[in-house]
Amino acid sequence: MKRPLIGIIGNQGLLNDTYPIHAGGVMNSTAVAEVVGGVPLLIPADPALVSVEELRETFDGFLLTGGRPNVHPEEYGEPPTEAHGAFDRNRDAIVLPLVRACVESGQPFLGVCRGFQEVNVAMGGTLYPEIRELPGRMNHRMPPDGTIDEKFALRHAVTFTESGVFHRLMGAPKVMTNTLHGQGIKTPGSRIVIDGHADDGTPEAIYVADAPGFTLAVQWHPEYNAANDPVSRPLFEAFGDAARAWADGKRPQTVRKAG
Repeated sequence: MKRPLIGIIGNQGLLNDTYPIHAGGVMNSTAVAEVVGGVPLLIPADPALVSVEELRETFDGFLLTGGRPNVHPEEYGEPPTEAHGAFDRNRDAIVLPLVRACVESGQPFLGVCRGFQEVNVAMGGTLYPEIRELPGRMNHRMPPDGTIDEKFALRHAVTFTESGVFHRLMGAPKVMTNTLHGQGIKTPGSRIVIDGHADDGTPEAIYVADAPGFTLAVQWHPEYNAANDPVSRPLFEAFGDAARAWADGKRPQTVRKAG
């Protein structure tokens, strides 16, 4: 059986501090190939190089990856501050309209970390620039020191809506996840359903209500150890099922808000 083509949103950076590159994490490609069952292809997220229409015609699904630059706050009507960190306006210009187009058409995407935030902003939501500064919130950022395994270790619980989309997918009302982010949802966008929270109230799992396709997004990084982690694997497998259905010309049923 032909594997679906999965577009992995790339991030811009510098090699040796001088050579511009588009890059993607090996974990993302591995999760797509081994768990999704797709062909992983890196997308240079730059509107000067690709268009949303070309991407939608080429790929069967999209992995909206994490990344160090944040969504520019002008995209949700707020001025930038030092707390907002670095930006990638080229990625904003590609991914935000791509999300909206996929929501309407049913083309599947899976949002991860920054990708989770992009889904919310694309649907009209806003973000906190630094959630660890909010009263009662924990520090969700990646530990500054340690091995890769230590940085991606499971650090907090996420509780899902009873009988909701994620609860049914995971087969459990509460799971443990890693956490490597600074920003988080302030106000949910139109049709955004927050289906899972950390114990401190931070939104961690969302989908778009009444969308005809797969629109799940998570604030953690499920690509780490995706083949073996009991939370990551069903998430990527479900995304793979949706991508194969799209490749075969089938369309999943509308995802509706639980309850």
